[in-house]
Amino acid sequence: MRVACIELGGTKVVVAAGTGPDDLTDPVRIPTTDPNTTMAAIVTALEALMPFDAIGIASFGPLCLDTADPGGLRITNTPKPGWSQTKLVEPLARRFGVPVHLDTDVNGAALGEGCWGAAQGLRDFAYITVGTGIGVGLVVNGAPVHGLLHPEAGHLLVRRDPVKDPYTGHCPFHGDCLEGLACGPAIAARVGRPAEELPEDHPVWPLVGDYIGQLCASLLLVTAPRRIILGGGVGQRTGVRQVAAQAMRTYLAGYLDVPALRGEFILPPALGNRAGVLGALVIARRSRS
Repeated sequence: MRVACIELGGTKVVVAAGTGPDDLTDPVRIPTTDPNTTMAAIVTALEALMPFDAIGIASFGPLCLDTADPGGLRITNTPKPGWSQTKLVEPLARRFGVPVHLDTDVNGAALGEGCWGAAQGLRDFAYITVGTGIGVGLVVNGAPVHGLLHPEAGHLLVRRDPVKDPYTGHCPFHGDCLEGLACGPAIAARVGRPAEELPEDHPVWPLVGDYIGQLCASLLLVTAPRRIILGGGVGQRTGVRQVAAQAMRTYLAGYLDVPALRGEFILPPALGNRAGVLGALVIARRSRS
């Protein structure tokens, strides 16, 4: 089955097509601007990739994934300006006449890493992305977690020491939740420079790593993943990952005493920046099976 794959992120969109990593087309990258402009550019990119049998979308959220919801499958109340209540499935299904399948970008990246990357052979793992926002994809017993909505662990509340970190947070909904303190825009607002321009020894990185370590400890206590994959432009910094791993162990305080936690438990994504777009392929393939 040839799938058109869409990774819809808060900063950019990646569009490709294929049956797997070996024949995936060169990605088309589109800036994420307003919904009308962005969706029109996605349609143009898809037209150049025809024919395909299905479309998979791995999107930023929060998302409505309830097929019975009268509002359709869509982005709901998102911090991304202008994108709240944007329908994603119905316009593409109407234009191309093929099944369109939707899940979160982080669930998609998790599924991609489970098929071809750092979580191969595991049925319980987590994928964290730290970039424009913070998201968590959870796979439990081989399937991505869905419930009333889907996991939004990027908005968990974390401990902030106002002396060490006087920044009160970036999130328009929660202020100093995890995303409000550790995502790329929060880092830029705190230090006055884009996160990607900061050197590895900048004092903000241990702070960010500590917040991510708190998240990892919480995930272990709630869903007990066998591995955590840490991606995104911020998350893939080696120093951030190392601090997060140490902070995770500190916050657990020996309560979970298993050999796996003494080794390299938090890994970078093996698929690199292809995890999300390949995840969109898996979303469509799983939905058709």
